[in-house]
Amino acid sequence: MRVFVTGATGFIGSEIVRELISSGHQVTGLARSAASARRLEAAGAGVALGTIDSLEVLRREAGRADGVIHTAFFHALSHMAFGTRSRVLFGGAPAGILGRFTTAAVGADCRAIVTMGGALDKGAPLIAAFPTMALTAGRIGEETDAADPASVGGGRAATEQAIHALAGRGLRAATVRLPPSVHDETKQGLVTQLIATAGKKHVSAYIGAGDNRWCAVHRQDAARLFVRALERGEAGAHYHAIGEDPIPLRTIAEAIGTSSRVPVTPISREDAAKHFGWLAAFIRTDNPVASRITREALEWAPAGPGLLADVAAAPRPARAEGSPQSA
Repeated sequence: MRVFVTGATGFIGSEIVRELISSGHQVTGLARSAASARRLEAAGAGVALGTIDSLEVLRREAGRADGVIHTAFFHALSHMAFGTRSRVLFGGAPAGILGRFTTAAVGADCRAIVTMGGALDKGAPLIAAFPTMALTAGRIGEETDAADPASVGGGRAATEQAIHALAGRGLRAATVRLPPSVHDETKQGLVTQLIATAGKKHVSAYIGAGDNRWCAVHRQDAARLFVRALERGEAGAHYHAIGEDPIPLRTIAEAIGTSSRVPVTPISREDAAKHFGWLAAFIRTDNPVASRITREALEWAPAGPGLLADVAAAPRPARAEGSPQSA
């Protein structure tokens, strides 16, 4: 199968490219820079230069492909065009920057999906990444659940709406829902941010009792699931890339404390924003998710190391002089 992959040099996308090529598929990846293009070529993939704002590039490459895997997303202002960055930064009150950024990023994501979907042949697969944090908090998320616009990640709900619209028009469009930690021994998704905060603050913290839960998946397992969904997924389906049982945030904080050699402590909800910044809303969210339907439907059996093992193996930055553990 000829497959076009966006986000092809990212943490997840690069593993998907390797998995596709090893499975015999012909891959073209979207790359923002010459350096990214060289990495794709070294992996054995073709290259299309552009971003998810490059709609003509997306239309052309999807039109040449038998299917698309879409993992790219504007996670930072630096990913956006200058004009979009200016509107986000200066288009209203400073307190609204995060909201404007989310709106701009989701808008670009939906335009990319619609553009690529319009270029694919009927029945072709388009598999898009989506966060489990957009599901309703506080209860086990199932594959049959719709995204919840009121959730902490609910701004992304429009992505799944765009995918459902394509499925309704005859494409085999589906989503792979990713937990807050897609990990290996080098990176752990949002948990990497917790590790960095622990190193900066010299304490590994959790909010309240820390009994809210996150899920995780090893990136090799996630990549295999994307390829299974591409090859065998059903139109309109949601597949859950959940590699192990939900883990309490307190347990994650304790693992970070042990590996970073810093104390572990609870903090109040009132102090969470000061300690964690923009991450606070995510860290206090209870996001347990099930994957039984996914495992049965796609015969997917995650086999990679668990999150806590990768946290223990993750490299740590050198401690600054004068930090509590530098002696």
